[in-house]
Amino acid sequence: MDPQPSAWQRFKDSHFFHSFKIDRVAQLSFLIFITYVILALGAPLLSPYDPYDLSQVDILDSEIPPSWEEEGDERFYLGTDAQGRDMLSTILYGTRVSLTIGICAVLLQAFLGIVIGLTAGYVGGRVDSLLMRFADIQLSFSTMMVAIIVLAVFQATFGTELYQDLAMIMLILVIGIAEWPQYARTIRASVLAEKKKEYVDAARVMGFGRLRIMFRHILPNTLSPILVISTVQVANAIISEASLSFLGLGMPVSQPSLGSLISSGFEYIFSGSWWITVIPGVVLVVLVLVMNLLGDWMRDVLNPKLYKG
Repeated sequence: MDPQPSAWQRFKDSHFFHSFKIDRVAQLSFLIFITYVILALGAPLLSPYDPYDLSQVDILDSEIPPSWEEEGDERFYLGTDAQGRDMLSTILYGTRVSLTIGICAVLLQAFLGIVIGLTAGYVGGRVDSLLMRFADIQLSFSTMMVAIIVLAVFQATFGTELYQDLAMIMLILVIGIAEWPQYARTIRASVLAEKKKEYVDAARVMGFGRLRIMFRHILPNTLSPILVISTVQVANAIISEASLSFLGLGMPVSQPSLGSLISSGFEYIFSGSWWITVIPGVVLVVLVLVMNLLGDWMRDVLNPKLYKG
């Protein structure tokens, strides 16, 4: 009897891996995204300066152009911002903050959406109607509108100082809770199709409980759309955080994210200090672009209607 192939061997022989090997855009996008993650995780080790350490920040070094400009300083390769912080260091730390908020917000979205979508699709009846009407109400409101109202009320009620301490947690909660219907509706549609299949009937006959059937048998067969949605939603969450920071409702200046960096330099862009806004803006655009390209590629690969064998 031939030995069973290992999990790695099965992955290498899969359509997913084969599609990745022949798609140069997906390979380049994945490489750039991994580079972002490595740079963000290694920010404390790779950054020339610590933007959180006030002893390493000198206001006299403010608005120094990048080193390749005539008035640039070799100490600051990408220049400095209006507070005298090294732009390269703040971008590395800001990327880490933006990725953390984006990934954690999507994990919260996925958790709420999966639980609600599984329950609505499997139980059906009035429970399904109630949960989906609630999702419809949630979808009728713009994510940005909900986030702006909640964060503005919280800041006005509890003060700016407390808000700055809890800014990251608040952004994760607001963005995560506002976007769960995307997952719930997708999972519900998949569950409605899966629960009519024979393996679910067999699990019921064997006496398995409702929760075990939902999470151990049906959920693994609905993971493909979850992966695609998650890739796109991380990009959307990062954009939402950047937009809120630009409006002054996101991360404080003392804890820079890509959005707060763009916001802090916007008022200086017409005075000649273009690098404070433009460079973080380019970093943000490239990050969102590669994540959307990966999401499009995964959608095409995991769509069985497009599978060519």
